[in-house]
Amino acid sequence: MKRSIQLLLAMLMVVGFSVQGQIPHPRETFGHEVGADYKLADYDQMLEYYEKLEASTDRVKMIEIGKSVMGRPIKLFVISTEENIAQLEKWREISEKLSRAEITEEEARKLSKDGKAIVWFDGGMHATERAHAQMTSELLWRVAAEESEEMQKIRENVITLVVPVINPDGLDIVVDWYRKTLGTPYESSSPPILYQKYVGHDNNRDWFMNNMPETKAVTKVLYSEWYPQIVHNHHQTAPRGAMIFIPPFRSPVNQKIHPGVTTGVNLVGTAMANRFAMKKMPGAIATTGYSMFWNGGMRTAPYYHNQIGILTETAQPTPSPTEYDPEKMPERVAGKPANSTEIFYPYPYKGGTMRFRMAIDYMLEASMAVLDLAADKKDEFLYNIYSMGRDAIEDESGAFAYVIPTDQWNPSEAINLTNILMQGGIEAHRATSDFTANGKSYKAGSIIFYGSQAFRPFLADLMEKQDYPDQFLYPGGPPMPPYDLAGWTLPLQMGVTVDRVTTSFNAQAEELTEKLSFDAGTVTGSGRYGYVFSNKDNQSATAINRLQKAGYTVSILQEAEGEFEAGSVLVRRKGKLDADVAKMSEELGLNFTKLAKKPSAEVVELAPVKIGIYKSWRANMDEGWTRWMLEQFEFDLDTLHNVDIKTGDLAQYSAIIVPSQNSRTIVDGTNRAPERFRGGIGEEGVAALDAYTKGGGTVIFFDDASNMAIEHFKLPVTNVLDDLKSNDFFIPGSLIRSDVDTSQPLAFGMMPEVAASFNQSSAFKVNAGAEGITEVVKYASDDLLMSGWAMGEDEHLANTSAMLDVEYGGGKMVLFGFRPQFRGQPRGTYKLIFNAIYSGANKNKAKLRSK
Repeated sequence: MKRSIQLLLAMLMVVGFSVQGQIPHPRETFGHEVGADYKLADYDQMLEYYEKLEASTDRVKMIEIGKSVMGRPIKLFVISTEENIAQLEKWREISEKLSRAEITEEEARKLSKDGKAIVWFDGGMHATERAHAQMTSELLWRVAAEESEEMQKIRENVITLVVPVINPDGLDIVVDWYRKTLGTPYESSSPPILYQKYVGHDNNRDWFMNNMPETKAVTKVLYSEWYPQIVHNHHQTAPRGAMIFIPPFRSPVNQKIHPGVTTGVNLVGTAMANRFAMKKMPGAIATTGYSMFWNGGMRTAPYYHNQIGILTETAQPTPSPTEYDPEKMPERVAGKPANSTEIFYPYPYKGGTMRFRMAIDYMLEASMAVLDLAADKKDEFLYNIYSMGRDAIEDESGAFAYVIPTDQWNPSEAINLTNILMQGGIEAHRATSDFTANGKSYKAGSIIFYGSQAFRPFLADLMEKQDYPDQFLYPGGPPMPPYDLAGWTLPLQMGVTVDRVTTSFNAQAEELTEKLSFDAGTVTGSGRYGYVFSNKDNQSATAINRLQKAGYTVSILQEAEGEFEAGSVLVRRKGKLDADVAKMSEELGLNFTKLAKKPSAEVVELAPVKIGIYKSWRANMDEGWTRWMLEQFEFDLDTLHNVDIKTGDLAQYSAIIVPSQNSRTIVDGTNRAPERFRGGIGEEGVAALDAYTKGGGTVIFFDDASNMAIEHFKLPVTNVLDDLKSNDFFIPGSLIRSDVDTSQPLAFGMMPEVAASFNQSSAFKVNAGAEGITEVVKYASDDLLMSGWAMGEDEHLANTSAMLDVEYGGGKMVLFGFRPQFRGQPRGTYKLIFNAIYSGANKNKAKLRSK
């Protein structure tokens, strides 16, 4: 009997070694070990390996879930036993039922025992954090091929999901830059361009808006398909002196997150810490830097879906080895003693040569800790996500529903808000007949988001204002900055009316299952002169740009006439305008009115609109977001580098936009780059912008860039916040109530009150005796904080200027104290940008520039 058992075990080992030998290791494709010094695989090599891996085993299924912004395929891997892979839909359906929590407890208990834990890993999001995109190939191999007892248990009980590279474009940009600079002083530097075409590092700030195709693709898998219980988002780098940051996170935690999520995160972090300790891998530190309040990151958005979001930050993001002298290691790491007396840093890193492979090993072991825990407690994780979902559904303290009425100032953004929430897994309904709720009448077509759903935390967090708790570094000391933002409420940012209804009501409604298109507009009136349409809706900019590109004459009404408000758009009839208007009305949801004669009101004809956007050689996310936003509305634009500002034909541009960036960086640039990427626009560029503006041009400055305008063009304006200390004034990433002078051309079509996205931003005061400066937007006189956290706002911010129209020679400079396009979120302030652009396209100004 004993001999038979030994023979059976021997046979199983042979089979195991045989399977492992059949599954190719990444080194065989890359030509080097994963994590080798000075070596990086590019995405083509990885795609080649992915194909070989899937072809070698039935334990792996590869799925293309979307394309990157530059058209590269994004791959999702599903790994488990051959038997589990053959029944993937069964495991996916169980996960969905438990996550949506619309089943009985009895069924949930049974499915939790029958199902498999779903665990997600991703790499390659932040491309200059080079290790995790390399590591994931070995993670795929290890989960698929390893035959240890632990891994067999994992494959049996866990469905492992891996997107090895979320940002393939950035991977290739960074690998190419590293290879070109290898052996130079810049071999570990960042490229001089964004490593995601539009948003760079902000690709991890897009996880509730889903503006980018990469986030859309992943979000669909997370919240509409697989519903993982654990999401592990790999990043770099660790606090200086440590090897890896792991959970638990620091306070505060958002009150809308279920405590089961918070304690679940702590549980996973503890499993990681123990694994590192027992494997003699020092340097794991916790409870520093990262909190659990902000929504919008890859590991934070899952919290609001009852998923355990894990972030790790591992040291050594470059293949070039780094020396840490053991004699010079810091006594404190991220504020914690590095002498083994700290509970959350009990096993300090002591220094030495840090190599790329060390980062790979730490990431792999962190991932293994997650998988091992999930396999051991799979029933518990499955049932817990159901239980948290039921708590959300049955929460009687929350809203009964959020209703988006049909009557909106900016109807297209109400549709966009609906689609954003649905993309995030929220269930939506559309009323099929009129109804009443809380004493208010609503028309058919109103959107209803019922609060009674498993993802209520996500819905409530985006729909309601944030109240960030006061936190200070020490009693009486400066405020402790939040991780990322403190306030982001979407209806406020987007300028959409949403009613929070607390009492139950009945409405005939249909569930929405597809993304909404804009509601078709109308074409009314008679006459052959042309058409007029309102500029209130953001899509009016798309219409203007399409009309101009089709060759039509477009003008802006400078004053109201009858039913037409100042800012309305006039287009002269010719050719096939009737057909084009009908098409745009249907596609964009705009209402057009035919005219029999020219309006008597003053109109300004627009010259063809063309924009130049300044782009420094220091990659700037605000520039990328600006470029992306304007492309969504079909503006004609060029990128202007330093040489284009200095020597280019600036007169061709209706407006030049300088995105938010430090004044010194704009003018002087950076010297930490190869020669061709050094420097800024210099005094020569300042002189060129001076001449362009005096000659009738319009230059638009966002937030920090406005300080450059004040300083270098000697504008009679002061940024009143410049010299304040954080103890006296502090507003980190919050929404601030602002008043708009809608009589000003730069504010035509705006609501009289908006939420300004204020992130340690600017506020202006016009110097005494100055002329030719108009205040377009000012921060409110009281009750400034709409969402987030603010200190000292009443004393230092109230009644100051948020946006100025400054006459400068024959042209103008437009100063924004805030970022009106921040991360593609504050749609309610987009029109301020559009109006500034169109003011620069005044045909008379264009003639002046051309001279």
